[in-house]
Amino acid sequence: MSAANSPSSRNSGLNLVLFTIPLSFLLQMGTVFVLILLLAEKVAVETLQAVGEASEELFRGVRLPILDFPEPDAENKR
Repeated sequence: MSAANSPSSRNSGLNLVLFTIPLSFLLQMGTVFVLILLLAEKVAVETLQAVGEASEELFRGVRLPILDFPEPDAENKR
């Protein structure tokens, strides 16, 4: 008797009331979800790093507008 014809291989999978989901399908779906999570983790790290660099630039004052302050002599002449 081969492994493909054995009763345990035919009934392997997630046994629901109306149908059975094969283990190979569950494995494929699990693999896809793990790959999506790895990709999302990479994107999240890059995004957080970009936000950190942008906030660092803001606090450093590179992107702040230059303000025109009145000259001290102009205030004394009034």
